[in-house]
Amino acid sequence: MSKAFLQLHIAVFLAGFTGILGKLISLNEGLLVWYRLLITAVSMWILYLVTKKIQAVSPKDRLKISGAGCIAAIHWVSFFGSIKYANISVALVCFSAIGFFTAIFEPLITGKKFSWKNIFLGLLCILGIYIIFHFDPQYKTGIIIGMISAMLGALFPIFNRQFLQRINAETVITYQITGGLAGLTILMPVYLHLFPAKTIIPTVSDWGWLLVLSWICSVWAFQLSANALKKISAFTVNLSYNLEPVYGILLAFLVYKENNYLDESFYVGLSLIILAVVVQTQRVYKNSRLNPG
Repeated sequence: MSKAFLQLHIAVFLAGFTGILGKLISLNEGLLVWYRLLITAVSMWILYLVTKKIQAVSPKDRLKISGAGCIAAIHWVSFFGSIKYANISVALVCFSAIGFFTAIFEPLITGKKFSWKNIFLGLLCILGIYIIFHFDPQYKTGIIIGMISAMLGALFPIFNRQFLQRINAETVITYQITGGLAGLTILMPVYLHLFPAKTIIPTVSDWGWLLVLSWICSVWAFQLSANALKKISAFTVNLSYNLEPVYGILLAFLVYKENNYLDESFYVGLSLIILAVVVQTQRVYKNSRLNPG
């Protein structure tokens, strides 16, 4: 269990860095995610075919995993869209709502009983978001997009946990990324018509950051997170990802000086989010010690 938590929090730290990369890459959010998925999918197929880690799965499972990948792709587009329409701090803190949505969706999808403790911790994160942003209406569009991102982001780890009970992480992630790429490719002409891009081809600098985003913050981070899901519930994984704002916001403070635009309410709200993560982590660790099997 301790190894799973370590893997999870390394993945969370890498996820926190994606906010900075979203700001550094000049492409709009749709193209940014499309290139990310393209590089990641090609890299995974080469890596996992060479290492013989791709497992044979039924057409039905491939379709289901690819469908979860499409949800993930739209989640990433809306996440980077929140950054573009607001800033890194707004997008990352709105991501904290994922805990609340997971507490609602996981029982509905898996048939488990609702956990009022999970719902309470999720609501604590929602309260944190409200405290942070109620004072500044200029972030309204970014907040709405960020909340949509959190809602979508709560879904695919729940599906992944079900897949990972019988299919290895490499296979699930590879088919998921490939499915997301295929879905976004189909949607891209419509997307570019509705949201015209200034440029479609990445610059040399963009290519460098896209490789970091794809190889380090995607291939490696996704595998760490998937391995953690084998031992830890989807709710705990998603709630732990609420630490993503902590890492990402600190980087945003250092790189873009976003702390100059935030007041004391930001830190009050962020404290509530961190409190929810710490409480849930302690609960899970205590339960794992009492029930080691």
